[in-house]
Formats: sequence, structure tokens, C-alpha cells
Amino acid sequence: MGIKNRLIVMSFLQFFIWGSWLISLGGYLGRVLNFEGGQIGSIFATLGIASLIMPGIIGIIADKWINAERLLGICHLFGAVALFYASMLTDYSHMYWAMLINLFFYMPTISLNYSVAYNALEEHKFDIIKDFPPIRTFGTVGFIVAMWVVDLSGFKNTNAQLYVGSVASLVMALYSFTLPKCPPAKTEHKSWLSAFGLDALVLFKSKKMIAFFLFSMLLGAALQITNSYGDLFIGSFKDIPEYAESFGVKHSVILLSISQMSETLFILTIPFFLRKFGIKRVMLMSMLAWVLRFGLFGIGNPGNGLILLILSMIVYGMAFDFFNISGSLFVETEAKPEIRASAQGLFMMLTNGLGAIFGGYASGAVVDFYSVYGEGGKLINRSWPTIWFIFAAYALVLAIVFPIVFRYKHNATELKVHH
Repeated sequence: MGIKNRLIVMSFLQFFIWGSWLISLGGYLGRVLNFEGGQIGSIFATLGIASLIMPGIIGIIADKWINAERLLGICHLFGAVALFYASMLTDYSHMYWAMLINLFFYMPTISLNYSVAYNALEEHKFDIIKDFPPIRTFGTVGFIVAMWVVDLSGFKNTNAQLYVGSVASLVMALYSFTLPKCPPAKTEHKSWLSAFGLDALVLFKSKKMIAFFLFSMLLGAALQITNSYGDLFIGSFKDIPEYAESFGVKHSVILLSISQMSETLFILTIPFFLRKFGIKRVMLMSMLAWVLRFGLFGIGNPGNGLILLILSMIVYGMAFDFFNISGSLFVETEAKPEIRASAQGLFMMLTNGLGAIFGGYASGAVVDFYSVYGEGGKLINRSWPTIWFIFAAYALVLAIVFPIVFRYKHNATELKVHH
């Protein structure tokens, strides 16, 4: 098998593992295990805790001591065990720790995966800029395929989704050990400070960058909300007779997969939008897209309101990409070359780390505030439209305040990544 095909398999498996549970777990925890909103939110907040701590540590180990492909295999091996253990649990406290441990080992594998791919492409004299994006696209394909497998098999309402993730993780672990060697770099090693993005703190001297990083964290809070509660929300229409047999209720995870498809397409539009409108307006578009994402959930349903849910899925691509990808490009242009990697690390820590932790706990509190629980924590009633409108209002406040606070004049020639 050619090197590109081997990397495509690696990318596919990497994100298949995540797709097997990330979108459907919230529904299983809420519907089947009767977890409260706050408990579901805190389990998804473990993603933020893991993103904050582990990539930096594992990055240093890969830089100094152990081949990246071996480390990739070791992490996925531990991840497989953690997911298998999680599949046997039904109580909140054990589930919380099992998912935290799983994500401690999964989150660093994303950057390890990229390192192995970049290294292998360079060794075989391929152009990374041209040849890596199509390989990465197969990761999104893997994520979507996993969602469809879990949905069509009926696993979305059972612990079997975690078995699927565990088996895929084990396959990925074994496959990793066969990948081209990616030894520690012989160049100057990263310090602990740069691994955690802390030597990029010098960027905080600029008011513009303080505003950018603050809004990165606040927008990062929105990223996990629909992952945590999307399936649980759409599945809740099962209790209303007119929607119980609808496609949306029966195949809620397939419906949610439109979001991932949209994400793939919107990535292609980013260069055009950045050149035409600049980072400030593109990030503003992202915030307004989040308003629509949540607001359309608030007024949609799987019956005559299905088109509104589908529009919410489509607009998600803009909400996610126009902030995540464009923000990363902005950091690349604003940071000096010697702190560029650290600045990217800082951006990821604020969005996927602190943002996800804040989003997990805050959204859980909102969901619980508008929920009525009976004996034994069984849900009696939950006001989903109000919940979604509160999330939409949060995004709207960000959209109103952001242009006032973030002072940045767009220059069409400026936003080119330095080389």
C-alpha cells in the first residue's frame, strides 16, 4: 500500500474512534442511564481538561524520547481499555473518570497523528500543503461513517457505541506500530513553557490579542454544547406521538452528521471569505452562525420543522470553521515565527481547553435549571426551546460586544500565512 493510502487509513481510523461516541453519548447518558444535564455537561467538560493538560506533555515526550508513531499506538491502546471499561459502567462518578482517562489518552493523539503524517510525507518528498488536506478530509469521512454505523445499528441508545470506539481504538493502536518511523527531532527541543503555549503570553501585551483570545475562549464554550445535547434533544421528541416514528427521531445521529458534512464544505470557502472580509467580519459571521445554530434548534422539530433542524446543521459548518480555522490562521499571521507554534498551542488551550470546560459546566447548569426531575433523578420535563434560546442569546451577546472590543482593520494583502 502506498504511503498516502496508509496515511488515509490512519486519518480515517483516528476520527472514526471519536465519531463512534462523541455525538451519541449524551443521548445514551440522558435517555438510558438517566444522567442529569449537569452530569452530562461535566462528562463532556473532561474533553477540555484533557485538551488543557495532555497534548503539551505528550508533545514533549514525542519531541525528546519516544517515536511519535509508537506513542500514538500506546495512547490508543490505553484509550481502548478506558472505552471498554466505560461501556460497563452505569453510574456517574465512575463514568466521569473513565471518560476523563480515555480523553487524556485520545486528545494528544490528534497532533501525534498530524506529526506522523507530516513526517512521512516529507520523507517521501510530497508537498505537505497540497497533499495533507485530502488525507485529513478522510478523517472527517471516518467520523461521519462512525456516526452512521452507530445510528443504523441501533447502538446510539446502548453502551455498544463505546464497544465500537474501543475496538476501533485497538485496531488503530496495532496499526500505529506499523506506520513509518517518526523519531524525536534532532533539533533544539521544546521547553515545557512552549509546549503549553506559555511563551506566547507575550502576545497579551496587545489589546487586540487580549480581545481575540478572550473571545476564543468564550466561543470555545459553544463548540461542545450541541455535541453534548444535540442527540438527547432530538431524541426527546420520541415522547410526542406525532414525532415518535419520524426519520429525525429514529436516525437522530444521521441527521446530526449533516453538521460534519457542512464543516467539510465550509473549510473550502475560508480563503475566499478571509480575503474578502477579513478576520474580524469572518469571526463575527461565526458568532451569528452560532446564534442561528442554537435558535433554529429552539424552533425546529423532526416533523414539519425538520427543514429548520437541517438548516441548523448546515449553518454549523460556518459557525465552527469560520472561528476555529480562521482563528488559527489569524494567530499564524500575528505571532512572530519563534513563538508561532506556542501561540497555536495557546489558541487551542483556550478554545478546546478552558472554553470546553466552561461550556460543559455552564451549559449543564442551564439544562438542569430548565429540567424537572422526579424520584431517583428520572426526568419529568425539560424546556428545550428555552434552553436553546438562552444559548442563542449568549452567542448574540458575543456578536454584539465583539466588534466593539476587537479593534482590527482588515488589509486584504496582509492575511497571508508567513513562511
